[in-house]
Amino acid sequence: MTHMRLYIDPGTGSMLFAILIGLLGVARFAFKGLWVKLRFLFSGGKQKDTSDKAIPLAIFSDDKRYWSVFEPLLKELDSRGFDCVYMTASEDDPGLKQTEMEHVRTECIGPGNKAFAKLNFLKATIVLSTTPGVDVYQWKRSSDVKYYVHIPHSPAEMTTYRMFGIDFYDAVLCSGQFQIDDTRDLEEVRHTKAKELVLVGSPFMDEKMRKYKERSAAAAEKKTSDSSDAGASAEKKPSTRTVLLAPSWGASGILSRFGAEFISDLLSTGYHIIVRPHPQSFTSEKELMDKLMAQFPDSEQLEWNRDPDNFDALNRSDILISDFSGVIFDFSLVFDKPVICAETEFDTSPYDAWWLKRLPWGLSVVPRLGAKLTSENRKDLKKMIDDCLEDDSFRKSRHEVRDEAWAFQGEGARRMADYLTCKYEELTRSASETDAEKENT
Repeated sequence: MTHMRLYIDPGTGSMLFAILIGLLGVARFAFKGLWVKLRFLFSGGKQKDTSDKAIPLAIFSDDKRYWSVFEPLLKELDSRGFDCVYMTASEDDPGLKQTEMEHVRTECIGPGNKAFAKLNFLKATIVLSTTPGVDVYQWKRSSDVKYYVHIPHSPAEMTTYRMFGIDFYDAVLCSGQFQIDDTRDLEEVRHTKAKELVLVGSPFMDEKMRKYKERSAAAAEKKTSDSSDAGASAEKKPSTRTVLLAPSWGASGILSRFGAEFISDLLSTGYHIIVRPHPQSFTSEKELMDKLMAQFPDSEQLEWNRDPDNFDALNRSDILISDFSGVIFDFSLVFDKPVICAETEFDTSPYDAWWLKRLPWGLSVVPRLGAKLTSENRKDLKKMIDDCLEDDSFRKSRHEVRDEAWAFQGEGARRMADYLTCKYEELTRSASETDAEKENT
């Protein structure tokens, strides 16, 4: 028997999906119009249609790991009595279990195209998301949404999004001035409409810093208590250092480039090793992950970490080894610990950075955060780790990078909520004035 296989490239698939959504949209609005007319006739021409009221603020998260990005903001909005809906594509999103915020409704809208099909017909005043690519592929702007707002999920540049990642958003809430500068440069070189760019800081980083300070204070108090205990004089086992390996995914990532040999080198240091691959690795590089996890199973010295929130892994580690992953900013800027970054050749061709013809900001500041890992110096990995932990010369530059990447530290949630509530009032006031003008004419 002969089997035929058909392949549809992503661009064609997106076009077909857009056509389907367009047809469904025509049918939807046709039936909706008919229903409104029938209700109007049955009510004697007196009843207005209020069955499809717009959501004041809809927040879309394409993965459960972004709950920590939105949670601080949602708590702030809830404390102000502002109603919003948190929509997630993950069935096991921790946000779906929250019950404390009475003004926040949560909803799982399904993965992939199922989520986009709902979003494409959404009726809301504002949509807020970390997901790039609105109106580029499957996710289309809904005619019933007045304003689309983007926030980056880390204090890194957005030029490493796939091309046109934020072009069709109306506004971007930025954590650092460099994000504003890069976006303006992209708009100029591509002759696109200027977006509203607002510097608000990073609620996500603020929350991490708050937790870190609380944990540090508790640990210091416990250490003081233990030292005063009568049994504290007893001999204790020497502590070992903990090394976190948290690379990005793809051909340029550490695990793809060095694989099993690199994990073996880490184990030979005698230190405790935490391996935390990028979540996308388990999808795009599943065969590699399965092979490595089988070859290096969990043990007393090595652990594989797949927690939705990376806080615990970062907090327990003394040093981070990564490449171009955004986790280097979490680790160095919040926990103020040294990093080792693998030397990598970053191909800008699929990304917005290609248009700017310069190294993305995040990669340009890596040398100011820690040591560079090369094929040559990784032969003595233990010495490199020890030198980084004992050398405090990077501390000052880490603090400088933190100030560049993370404005208004500790104020992010308040400033972001201020912007969103004011923008909502502006949009609804404008809509009311437009409706009043129509009634008068």
